[in-house]
Amino acid sequence: MSQRRTTARNVLSTVLITVACLLVPLATVSAWALNDIADTDTYVATMEPLASDTAVKEDVADAVTEAIMTYVSRTGRSGGSSGDRGPLHGGVETFVNDAVRSFTGTKAFRAAWNAANRATHDAVVRELRGGHGDEVGFDLAPISAHIKQQLLDDSVPFAEHIPVEHTDVTLLGPKDLAVSRKGFRMLQVMGLWLPVAAVGCAVGGVAAAVRRRRAVLATALGVALGAAVLLGTIAVGRGLALGDLPPDVSRAAAGAVYDALTRSLRVTAWSIAGGAAGVAAVAFFLTRRGSPRS
Repeated sequence: MSQRRTTARNVLSTVLITVACLLVPLATVSAWALNDIADTDTYVATMEPLASDTAVKEDVADAVTEAIMTYVSRTGRSGGSSGDRGPLHGGVETFVNDAVRSFTGTKAFRAAWNAANRATHDAVVRELRGGHGDEVGFDLAPISAHIKQQLLDDSVPFAEHIPVEHTDVTLLGPKDLAVSRKGFRMLQVMGLWLPVAAVGCAVGGVAAAVRRRRAVLATALGVALGAAVLLGTIAVGRGLALGDLPPDVSRAAAGAVYDALTRSLRVTAWSIAGGAAGVAAVAFFLTRRGSPRS
C-alpha cells in the first residue's frame, strides 16, 4: 500500500471517528426528545411516580389552593366584597388547602395527576407542532374537579361555583414557545438521522482505518468521552434550571421533575459510556497482543 494511500485512509478514518464521537451526545438527546418527551404515553409514564413525591404534592396543593382562592377572592365569597380578603378568607383558605393536601394522598389524586399530565402534554405538543397560542399551562382542571367534588360533599357554600376548565399554571410563555417550536422542528428533522449518522461514521471510520483495532479503541474511547460530556451537561443543566426559578416555585419539586424527565437520558448515557468503556478495554487488550500494525 502506498504511503499516500495510507495517509489518506488514516485522515479519512480520523475525521469520521471524530464526527461520530461528536454526534454521540447530540444523537442521544435527539432520540430521547423524540421517543421519551414527544410521546404522550411515555411522558405520562415518566411523570407518574412524581404523584408520590412529597415536594411535588405540596407544590400542586399550593397551586390548586391558589387557583381556588383567587376565584373566591374575586367573587367575594369569603366574607368580603369582590377582590377583597374578607374576614373568613383565611379560614376558607386553610380549609381548602387541608382538603387539597388530603386529596394528594389518595389513588384518585394519582389518576387526576396522570390526566393532568396527559392533557398538558397534548397541549404542549400541539403548540410545538404548529400551534399559534401565546402560552401553555399545566392543566389543573382534573385535580380541581376532584377537589370541587370533595368541597361539595362537605357542603362548602361556594364550591359549586369553582371553575375547573381554566385553572392552570403557565409553563411556556410566548418567548419560550417561539424558541421551543424551532427546537422541536429541528429535532423532528434530525432526531432520526443523527443516531444513524453517528453509527455510520463510526463504522466507516473503523473500516477506513489501516490499523482497525486501534481505530476501534479510539472510537470506543471517544464515544465514552461523548457520553461523559452529556452526563456533565445534564448535571450543569439541572443547576442552571433550578437557579433560574422564580422565588415562588419550589426548587425541590422542580428538581424532582427535572430528574424524572432526564432519568432515561441519564440511564442511556451511562449505558453508552459503560458499553464503550468495555469495548475499549477489549480493543486495548487485543491491540497489545496483536502485531505492531494491528
